[in-house]
Amino acid sequence: MSKCEQCIVREFSSLKALNKDELLRMANCKTSYIIKKGEPIFTEGENVNGIFCVKDGVCKLSKLSANGNEQIVKLVSKGELLGQRSMISDEPVNLSAVALEDMEVCFVPKSEIVSFFNHNNQFSMNVMKSICGDLKEADDHLVNMAQKSVRQRLAETLLYLHDTFGTNEDKSLHIKLSREEIAGMVGTATESCIRLLSEFNKNGLIELSGKKIIIKDFKGLKAI
Repeated sequence: MSKCEQCIVREFSSLKALNKDELLRMANCKTSYIIKKGEPIFTEGENVNGIFCVKDGVCKLSKLSANGNEQIVKLVSKGELLGQRSMISDEPVNLSAVALEDMEVCFVPKSEIVSFFNHNNQFSMNVMKSICGDLKEADDHLVNMAQKSVRQRLAETLLYLHDTFGTNEDKSLHIKLSREEIAGMVGTATESCIRLLSEFNKNGLIELSGKKIIIKDFKGLKAI
């Protein structure tokens, strides 16, 4: 594992405000992990007592409803931090984080992060901005759930997966999600998601092959 001051992903998060000495301190106290696809980074209700920096890979942040259905709140990728809000509020994490592909993450204990808060105002401001950004996304997601149809939300989700995470050589979406996971992102029953994906496939908007999804008609999806 490389040292924090040599790690390019820190430039994409609040950690970019840390100076060289602070990065060296963080490198000396961090713990690096390889998280395999399907494994949890942390689970809802767990006391994390620090933050995770995603060095590589993608995970889903999700919450289980009372009836056991999973609602995917956000997908988190390289360069982002996990656990900031619960660390600041001093509460257990409100969501679960599970790897969607093999990941490399680094854990920095709360004691070190609090020290940066006390001595680096720009770092503190960056963390606050990040949390405010998450709140804005949550507001937008709430409005989408209330005002857009399931069909509209599915089209929007497919375009988001393409634009954010790209495609494989065969032009299929890079992030392969199960039908249950897509339904969890859209906020609908799995059966409805399957039916609408079949409809999109029949209408030539997408092409389905197992878990693979290839977008064939971008204008059509955007029109929806």
